[in-house]
Amino acid sequence: MKKKVAMLLAVVLSFVMGGCADLQTAVIVMDGPAVSQPAPAGQSQEVLMVSAAASLSDALNELAADFTKEYAVEVLYNFGASGALQQQIEQGAPADLFFSAGKQQMDQLANSGLMAAQTIAELLENQVVLIVNQQQEAPADFAALTGEAFTQIGVGEPGSVPVGQYTAEIFESLGLTDALQDKLIYAKDVREVLAWVETGNVDAGIVYATDAKISEKVKCACTAPENSHKRVVYPVGLTVQGAEKPAAHQFLDYLFSSHAAEIFSRYGFSLAEAER
Repeated sequence: MKKKVAMLLAVVLSFVMGGCADLQTAVIVMDGPAVSQPAPAGQSQEVLMVSAAASLSDALNELAADFTKEYAVEVLYNFGASGALQQQIEQGAPADLFFSAGKQQMDQLANSGLMAAQTIAELLENQVVLIVNQQQEAPADFAALTGEAFTQIGVGEPGSVPVGQYTAEIFESLGLTDALQDKLIYAKDVREVLAWVETGNVDAGIVYATDAKISEKVKCACTAPENSHKRVVYPVGLTVQGAEKPAAHQFLDYLFSSHAAEIFSRYGFSLAEAER
């Protein structure tokens, strides 16, 4: 009994000296179950780890700021090529939610038992476009890339970058694979391709329409012909780890909200037709 009283007095004294007004989450243990007191509104109580395709970075950063204000949950992003993010998750990197720029990467994680399959749904769609620096003359179409004016073309690495896979499909569909093979410079993700075109390090690049839209240093020459590649769809879902966190479910629902749809639309995305 004396031990309990002493511990209680010590805890009370620390509250008085530290000031209760600044108190965050406090746990008091006295020979029994822990008692948890919630943090004041506006302070993050939980952290979510989100692995997302690089092309989503602008829209998701804006959404995270709004979500944190409403739910007091901090969202930390790991942006990159979907294939690279898939490999990181397979190797044990922490992730509560995966937002991919391609179905293949999501399907492989789901087949490996690393995703909560019932939470996966297609959310967004995008288009593939050919871009050049604002100072350059825009080619009329993809076939123009075979001309002498284009010696270096920035594309995503097809083995890990979805836009690179779509690019390979476009070239194959248009019969340009052999003619362009020696001109291709491979990037680690779509934003690297965009940066190369902005700085003039390549003569042209192939990115998503949403990437071209955010830059004032590039211009869109043309959009990939219809049916020249698979549909560009962005599936999203919770990992097995994330499915155990109520906050992760809240964030997933938030991504499907009308507010999120408005932000995605502003950045050039369209909503996928598939139902959740």
